[in-house]
Amino acid sequence: MSWRPQTEEYDKFFENYIALVPKEGSLEELLREQGKTVAALFGELSEEQGSYRYAPGKWSLGQLLGHLIDAERIMSYRLFRISRGDSTSLPGFDENFFVDAGQYDSYSLKELIPLYEASRQSTLVLVGSIRDDAWTRKGNANGHAISAGAQLALMIGHERHHLSIIKERYLV
Repeated sequence: MSWRPQTEEYDKFFENYIALVPKEGSLEELLREQGKTVAALFGELSEEQGSYRYAPGKWSLGQLLGHLIDAERIMSYRLFRISRGDSTSLPGFDENFFVDAGQYDSYSLKELIPLYEASRQSTLVLVGSIRDDAWTRKGNANGHAISAGAQLALMIGHERHHLSIIKERYLV
């Protein structure tokens, strides 16, 4: 899966995240390596660092990891439905509500990392099961058209976005 989704496979709404995906390499391998990077990054942090917020009202690093877990589950579900040819409009989600409801500040990073790894492994198994002809199937997520392949690229780009924020605002 070294191809990248074409611009007609997704709405401009998703463009900023998809543009963050490297042009080289397999999307599946990028997803796999990114998962290792995230787990290693959070595994190196102390619990004190996990509760750090770079500004009042911003998520702690633990909450940010919780958001990555939530987003992985939701976006993977969208990928599953779209790859199967389901054109049902799939709803968006309020990430702040989900992070608050997940009570991620009550978990240690040591508890959150396995949750992240399990959700990533589940996504990788799903990606490996999708047939070549299904990657261009289109669906609707959050009110916007998107193909299964673009949904996978979106997942990678979304996480790259947050990794960039972590490096720029949390680990300085």
